Amino acid sequence: MKKKIPMRKCVGCGEMKPKKELMRILRTESGEFEVDAGGKKNGRGAYICRSVGCFRMAVKSRGLERSFKQEIPADVYERLEKEMGEIEKEG
Repeated sequence: MKKKIPMRKCVGCGEMKPKKELMRILRTESGEFEVDAGGKKNGRGAYICRSVGCFRMAVKSRGLERSFKQEIPADVYERLEKEMGEIEKEG
């Protein structure tokens, strides 16, 4: 029997992709936002492609704000973009 691959939708481009190919943006219980590279931390998560282009689309279309049902401060976006850039270089 073939193992089912969990699929998630990118909040930037809107494409369905395997969960492992996407990066998880997390809102912790204390209301902080962070990049959850492992995808295992507790909290509300939204998925996004591992490209800065998709991240910018998500910012422009307010995809992350819709996922978390709240406004996200500009400094949070800046920090997440920086973290994503660092992860993109490693991968």
